[in-house]
Amino acid sequence: MSVIESVRQHADEMIAIRRDLHSHPETAFEEHRTIDLIARRLSEWSWKVKSGTGATGVVGTLSAGHGRRSIMIRADIDALPMQEDVGLAWASRNRGRMHACGHDGHTAILLAAARHLAETKEFSGTVHVVFQPAEEIVAGAKRMVDEGLFKEFPADHVYGLHNIPGMAAGSFGFREGPFWAAFDTYEIDVEGFGSHASQPHRSKDPIVAGASMVMALQSIVSRNVDPVEPAVVTVGVFQAGTAANVIAQRAQLRISTRAFTEEMRAFLRQRIFEIADLQARTFGADASVLHSSGVAPVINDAATTRKVEQVARNLFGDERILQNVPLMSYSDDFSVFSQNCPGCYVVVGNGDSKPLHNPGYDFNDEILVDAASMWVSLVESNLMA
Repeated sequence: MSVIESVRQHADEMIAIRRDLHSHPETAFEEHRTIDLIARRLSEWSWKVKSGTGATGVVGTLSAGHGRRSIMIRADIDALPMQEDVGLAWASRNRGRMHACGHDGHTAILLAAARHLAETKEFSGTVHVVFQPAEEIVAGAKRMVDEGLFKEFPADHVYGLHNIPGMAAGSFGFREGPFWAAFDTYEIDVEGFGSHASQPHRSKDPIVAGASMVMALQSIVSRNVDPVEPAVVTVGVFQAGTAANVIAQRAQLRISTRAFTEEMRAFLRQRIFEIADLQARTFGADASVLHSSGVAPVINDAATTRKVEQVARNLFGDERILQNVPLMSYSDDFSVFSQNCPGCYVVVGNGDSKPLHNPGYDFNDEILVDAASMWVSLVESNLMA
């Protein structure tokens, strides 16, 4: 029996787990029910389990044979703080919470692989399965690593996976080197001087200063960045004022940036600070900038990527393998793992679904078995008995 056929024997159970997770979404560092389910299942399948790593993460460890090599596979487990609009039987029961990014599917995929590996143990070495919290706020991976993840669970390679709507269902995409973007957020507080709307000459209007700032920030990519190098600067929030006849005292902008190298990431940061200061002073206001969060780009190790790509090619044939897929401007704190261990982040097509982070999105259960089979085959081929 092939790996795919063997994993498919438990497909109904794994889909039920996925839908149960979807019905009970939990956001960053609140994934208590989620990790209880994961830990219970892993324990039933004779994995050694540690819960609470990174606050609400789970690590399962399984060894077989006498091999001394080890690999780590990571799945993210958190949901988003948004209202679902799917209308399916397994829709979210937690108002204002939704698995709109497929982390329920990623978790079920890794659990399916974990079950098969425990039943067959056709490998020699050690496997660590990591169920990571708080990916959506790019905080969970850092917390796990800071708490000693790789010291307690050393690995030769680390792998992760994400589904991609609009990509053919069950196709697998690979790219060596930079793949997903670095992500940074900034808050700019503009302090002006308020007055009556009929006397603008007595004010230092933070809204005018902020509006000029918004326009100037758009020049970073269009006039400071080489056209062949991708970068994004987005002003997502501009808040100021309480009434039409009041010139506000202060305004706030919140900005998101994406870049694929640390050099570009640093350049965007520098220009944001410069523009905020100069634009504010032009209008007699003051600006303070806070870099509130960030995560490095996902950079795939070439040799590690070739290993998992060959595994997928052997399983599914050339027609389902996408080599050198385009850069993706998504971000993911899997980059923290791959900064500490040679890693590869794989993408799998979710088919013709709604986009990620859309209230109508749902994970495609038809890809669960194939993705789990890839993880199983990766373990068996890397840790050959």
